[in-house]
Amino acid sequence: MAFVVSSGELAVTGAGVTPGYAAMPLPAAPWEYETIWRTQPQVRTVIGFLARNIAQLGIHTFRRVSDTDRERLTDHPLPRLLAEPLPGMTQYRFVERMVADVALYDDWYGIKLKLNGELRILPVPPSLIHPYGGNWIRPEYYETAGGRDFGVDEVIHIHGYSPDNLSVGSSPIESLRELLLESSEAAKQRAQMWKSGARLTGVIVRPDTAPDWNAKDKARFREMWRTFSSGGGAEGGTPILEDGMDYKAVGFNPEQAQYIEARKLTREEVSAAYFIPPPLIGILDHATYSNIKEQHAHLYQDTLGPWMVMLQQEIVAQILPDLPGSNADVYCEFNIDSKLRGSFEEQAVAASTATGRPWMTVNETRARNNLPSIEGGDSLITPMNVTEGGLASPRDTAPEPEALPKARGLALVKSDRLAELGTVDGARDALETSLVRFTERAAAKLLTAAGVKADGMPDLVELWAAGSDDRIAQLSALLADHGYQLAQLGAWEVLEVHNPDAENWSAEVMLAWILAAAQTHAEQHEDAGLKAVTRVQEEGGDGWREALKGAATAWTSAAVTRAATASTELRSFGGHDAASASGLLKKIWRTGGRNPRPSHKAQDGEAVSLDDVFSNGLRWPGDGSGKTAELVNCNCTLDYAKED
Repeated sequence: MAFVVSSGELAVTGAGVTPGYAAMPLPAAPWEYETIWRTQPQVRTVIGFLARNIAQLGIHTFRRVSDTDRERLTDHPLPRLLAEPLPGMTQYRFVERMVADVALYDDWYGIKLKLNGELRILPVPPSLIHPYGGNWIRPEYYETAGGRDFGVDEVIHIHGYSPDNLSVGSSPIESLRELLLESSEAAKQRAQMWKSGARLTGVIVRPDTAPDWNAKDKARFREMWRTFSSGGGAEGGTPILEDGMDYKAVGFNPEQAQYIEARKLTREEVSAAYFIPPPLIGILDHATYSNIKEQHAHLYQDTLGPWMVMLQQEIVAQILPDLPGSNADVYCEFNIDSKLRGSFEEQAVAASTATGRPWMTVNETRARNNLPSIEGGDSLITPMNVTEGGLASPRDTAPEPEALPKARGLALVKSDRLAELGTVDGARDALETSLVRFTERAAAKLLTAAGVKADGMPDLVELWAAGSDDRIAQLSALLADHGYQLAQLGAWEVLEVHNPDAENWSAEVMLAWILAAAQTHAEQHEDAGLKAVTRVQEEGGDGWREALKGAATAWTSAAVTRAATASTELRSFGGHDAASASGLLKKIWRTGGRNPRPSHKAQDGEAVSLDDVFSNGLRWPGDGSGKTAELVNCNCTLDYAKED
C-alpha cells in the first residue's frame, strides 16, 4: 500500500496493492483470548510470571543533568502519576495489568482522565475497547463497549508488532492456537474418561455361537450396562458379561496418549513463545544448580529486559507529553539494581576492594544483626596491613602462590605444569575411591541408626533426612576438591598444545563454576540415595533390613557412576575454559570408551564453533545441562583448533 506526505502528515493513497493480495485469517476475538487465559494453565503460568516479576520492580523517574550525571525526581508529576494512576490503584497492579494485557492480547489501552486538575490513567481491558477506522498507520478513533468514542490523543495504546499495520499488535496466542486447542481437547477426553468410571470407550463383541436375544433381553443388558457409565450408580464397578462376550477397548490409554509429556510440551512451547527459559517456570528436566543460577542472573537482562525497555519508552512517548513543565530531559527506568546485585558477601568483597578499606563501622554491622550499638563503634577501622603494609585492600593478605604447600587440595595446587597435577586417570580413580568410601560410611551410619529400632521398621526417610544437609555439604567439598584438580588437568591438556605459557588463563577463574557443579553432583548423588531408601520404606514388610542393605549397595554402585560422570564433566570444562582463554574457535568431538552410546559414536569427528553445542545438545562431554541419557559413564573428549 502506497502513501504520500501531505502537509507534514502521512496519508494513505490506496495505490500499490498487488492483485495477489489476500487478507490473513481473522485473529481470535478479545473474549477468546480471555477464555484461553482462564482455562489454559500453561498460558496463565507464563503470563503471570512475566507480569509479577516486572510489576514488583517499581519505576524510578530521573532527569538527565549531563552525559555522566542524573538526578532522581520524586516530586515530579510523572512519579506521582505512576505511584497512583487512579485513586486506590497501586503501581504494582497498574504495571501487572499493563504487562499481562500486552502479553495476552499484544495490546494495552489506558484512557487519560483529569481528576482534580491532575492527569490520571484508567486501564481498559482490550475486550472493551478497540481502534476504529483510519488506516494502517493510525486509527480514526477508539470505540468502547459502552458506546463512547475517544480520540487518538485521549487514549494510551501500547502494542507489539503486526506484519500488516502499525496500529495494533498480534498476540503470541495466535501462533499457539492449534497447540492449545489440542491440549484443551485432551483435557476434555480425560474428563470424559473419569466421568465414565475411568473407563476408555470400547465395543462389546458377542460370539456367533451365543443364543439369539429377543428385544427384552437386549433392553435388559443395555440397561445393566448403563449403570456402569456416568450417572448410572455403579461407576467404577465390574460388569458381568454373558454368553462369552468380550470387551475390546477402543482408543488410547493414558500411557499411550502420553498425557504428561503432552502437557509438559505445551508449557515448553508457551514459554518459548514468550522467550522464558523453561526452568524458571518449573520445567526442571534439564535443570542443574549451575544453569538455573545463571538463568536467574540473566532473568532481568535477557528475558525481562526487552519488556522493560519497551514500557519505559512507551511511558515517555505517550504519557510524559501530557504532563506540565519542561520534560525534555525526563525519563523513567525500572529499578532492577537490587535484582542484579550479588549476595551480601559478594557486595562486601567488592566494596572493600573498591574503597581499599573496611566500608562498615562496628555499630552499622551490629545494627544489621539487631544488636545495640557500643561505645567507640562508630568509626571505621583500617587494618595495619593497609596503612603500613602497602596493600591495596584489607583482603590482600595471602602469601604468594610459591609459598603455598604443594598439596592437591582446593586452591592449593600450583598450576604451572601438568606434571605437578598428576594424571587424569589417577585423579579420576582418586575421586571414585573417595566418593565410594564416603557413600559406604554414610550407608553404614544409616543401617546402624535403623537397626536400633528392634520393634518393627522405623521411618527410614526421616532417618535419612536427619543427616541430609551434612552429607550434601561434605559431598560438595569432596567433589570440589577433586574437581579442581580434574579441571586443571583438562585445561593443561589444551594449554600444552595451544598455549604453553598459559597466557590469559588462570585456574582460579574456574573455581566458581567448579563449586556450583560440585553442589549439583552432590545433590544428585544424595537424591539417588533418598530414592533407594524411599523404595524400601514404601515396600515395607519383614524383609526391610535386607532390602535396606541392598539399597546401600546400590547407592555405593551409583557412586562409581557418579564419579565417572563428574570426572568427565570437570575435565571437559577445564579444557573448554582453557580453549576459550587461548583464542581457539573450533571444537571437535572425539568418541571414547570401549562401548560408546550410538549418538556419541555417530558424532565422532563432529566440529562446531567454540560457543555452539553439538548435535546431542551438549557443550562438552559430561555437560550437566544436557539430557541424563547423554551423560552417564561418558568417556568422550574434545579436540580444539584455531580456525572457525
